[in-house]
Amino acid sequence: MTTLLASLLLLAYPLIVYFGLGLVEPRWLAVPLVAVALLRAWRQRDRVWLVVAAGTLVLAVAGLLANAAWPLKLYPLLINAVLLAVFAASLYSPQSVIERLARRMEPDFPPEGVGYTRKVTQVWCGFFLFNGSLSLLTALWGDAATWALYNGLISYLLMGVLFAGEWLVRRRVRAGRNHA
Repeated sequence: MTTLLASLLLLAYPLIVYFGLGLVEPRWLAVPLVAVALLRAWRQRDRVWLVVAAGTLVLAVAGLLANAAWPLKLYPLLINAVLLAVFAASLYSPQSVIERLARRMEPDFPPEGVGYTRKVTQVWCGFFLFNGSLSLLTALWGDAATWALYNGLISYLLMGVLFAGEWLVRRRVRAGRNHA
């Protein structure tokens, strides 16, 4: 339950920052971010979430010391950078991230699916690069409303479109494989 709550708070983070900036100093917005990141790292005990927690601490301390919003706005960039690193690194291992996920859902994963999952992993790498770049642009040069709109809504919609698009392509690939 706490993992779900932490996940929801992190998803809502851009909106919390946007509305919070009108109510409190930026330094106080760093506190809940650190608490949620540490909670998630402690609950999951995964290297990736430990890296995210460490990066979050750096951003939060910068926000706290400078009493500035810009370090807090870099959190979505941090997430995209970590995910890009994880997905890209998996391309150099025997199984890509997407292949590992596919094998969990489908234990009898066909050998011809390996190439497809590598391509999907590459597409996700491109997405994280694109999304992280726009996140950085909105953090540094956009106003708070633009930053919150992109990082709290548009980026999630783009991710949903990519998920849905990949699902449709996968169905078509499977249908073609089953008819061949």
